[in-house]
Amino acid sequence: MNQTAAQPESAAEGPAVTAELTYTVDTGVKPVNETFGPGNIRRRNSGAHERRPMRIENGRLAGTFSLEVNGFEFVRHETKMRDFFDAGELKEVYYPEVEALIRKVSGASRVVVFDHTLRSGDEAEREAKLVREPVFNVHNDYTERSGPQRVRELLPDEAGELLRRRFAIVQVWRAIDRAIEANPLAIADARSLVPRDLIACERRYPHRVGETYRILHNPGHRWFYFPQMRRDEALVFKVFDSAKDGRARFTAHSSFDDPRTRADAPPRQSIEARTLAFFDE
Repeated sequence: MNQTAAQPESAAEGPAVTAELTYTVDTGVKPVNETFGPGNIRRRNSGAHERRPMRIENGRLAGTFSLEVNGFEFVRHETKMRDFFDAGELKEVYYPEVEALIRKVSGASRVVVFDHTLRSGDEAEREAKLVREPVFNVHNDYTERSGPQRVRELLPDEAGELLRRRFAIVQVWRAIDRAIEANPLAIADARSLVPRDLIACERRYPHRVGETYRILHNPGHRWFYFPQMRRDEALVFKVFDSAKDGRARFTAHSSFDDPRTRADAPPRQSIEARTLAFFDE
């Protein structure tokens, strides 16, 4: 739908920054990412990594983006949420807002919001509210195997029929209170990601095992970010699409340290909601 959110005055910081992103190195051993502890806020990672300086363009100045072409869209999206840390309000207010947004942006006939993750850049807040930290490695949340498996896990009675048609996993990322200054999210144009960049990673939770993609460094990756994201803006991006007709299927992303961030910037607070989007095709 090529929607673009309005640009606040504070975002006029120039067209790009150069910042280090953490990529995975292929050692021949499948890496593991494990989440555990109270609220699943603890994390252990295995595998080798390398930090590479990459040009990250200011998406506010780069025109419009398409979910099907680039793998993401940046949209203006008002929310009626008062407290994103209120689990009940999230289910009653935010989930329906996200469902409507994904229907509008993707054209899906049915959208199921199946979970969310709150993140904070402040360790004390993470411990007090049992939320997770920003993720500083380049990744994509689902793989060729784990995308369909998520449908089987969440909608077992319908999965056989649903998997006969196109479906996608689409996520919505936003600030939950103040504008995001520290550790913004960088996202790669899906057209710059090639199959050899993807390395399957085992994703362990206390009650299930999934799979994500870690990403190998490729100097051809084209990165964007949206400085000073406000709570009335949203980044909608696709992490799986069952269609193999040339449209965007996976969208690599990572938090990063923006060299333009002021020293006294407040810690990041963000939320990502995850959805299954089903299509009549």
